[in-house]
Amino acid sequence: MGTERGTRMFGASGRKAARREEDCRDGGTGPIGTPRGFALLPWLLLGMGAISNVVKGETPNPWIGVAGLLAFNSLYVTLVFRAFDRRARESAATRWCLVALGLVTFALAVAYGGNWLLFFPLVGLATGAVVRGRRLGPALFVVTATATAVAVYQEGWDAVGVVYGTLVSGTVTAAILALSETVKELRDTRQELARAAVDQERLRFSRDLHDLLGHTLSVIVVKSEAARRVAPRDMDAALAQVRDIESVGRQALTEIREAVTGYREASLAAELDRARGALTAAGIEPVVRQSGPPLPPQAAALLGWVVRESATNVIRHSGAALCEIEVRSSAERVHLVITDDGGGVGSTPPGSGLTGLTERLAAAGGTLDSGPAPGRGFRVTAELPVEPADRGEESR
Repeated sequence: MGTERGTRMFGASGRKAARREEDCRDGGTGPIGTPRGFALLPWLLLGMGAISNVVKGETPNPWIGVAGLLAFNSLYVTLVFRAFDRRARESAATRWCLVALGLVTFALAVAYGGNWLLFFPLVGLATGAVVRGRRLGPALFVVTATATAVAVYQEGWDAVGVVYGTLVSGTVTAAILALSETVKELRDTRQELARAAVDQERLRFSRDLHDLLGHTLSVIVVKSEAARRVAPRDMDAALAQVRDIESVGRQALTEIREAVTGYREASLAAELDRARGALTAAGIEPVVRQSGPPLPPQAAALLGWVVRESATNVIRHSGAALCEIEVRSSAERVHLVITDDGGGVGSTPPGSGLTGLTERLAAAGGTLDSGPAPGRGFRVTAELPVEPADRGEESR
């Protein structure tokens, strides 16, 4: 149920992310705090002085000035809106629009000077919005150098503010947009991590459920068959099997609750005892050998899962009379070998249990191999690196 709820939550966040992406593309309705095309339009007010000159008739050839204003405004608006769509921003048309904006500004500033020089900071702003990466530095240098030459030519060193404004508008705009894109990437990464967490939880839950129920139901079936066989001649033995079934069922309920909450860890010693009892009830003689120093909790838990799954497969598939389980540990590695003398069938082709265990052991730096044993039967071999016990306790 927790996994399903997580999937629904991720689905909702995914739809919100899609809406945000569409909003950023149209340049008009991004989330709060995200720069967009409309945020760069008020800077056109820097051109009010030039418009005032045209209206008051202070500009020679006013029709040329009006045409220049229309061309500049059209190109600027086009650029700032295209800056927020990555494909449009990186297209050749956008680069040509930026070049055209620079040429129009250069022509107007050379022709009229004065307030018309204030269009250079707008060119710097458009450059910072459109050009990204390594090309930004050379582009801003060209724009600033051009603004410096024209401003000094028209106004002398009194126009240093225009040069400063051109450089700052480009660099600040580029920095803000780069920060905005970084924030967006972090949001996307967070959503991707949420989806990966949900998928990982779903995988964990399916593995645990398979391992738990597969083993438990096999034991219940075996003990039920044993109770049915002995009931006509030994009611006490049949009742003992029924009590075992009740105990296994209660234990299964506890383990399922623990699996749902994610706190369950298989114990190797407990799983060896359960495997011994389940194999005996199924008429299979268990031989368990264990040698070496005690194992850290993580390695013991992983090998406990292997014992549980392998014993279940022996009971369900092998038709064996003997099953040997051997655990050999050293200071560096631990080996687990489970062999039966059945028909050479364990779980073929490998089911989700063995596949999931192989992935778990691989994640811990170990290996799991399974297949027919030499001569007769089936063999499962697991190998894990052994961490120091104190390190395992610290990690817990």
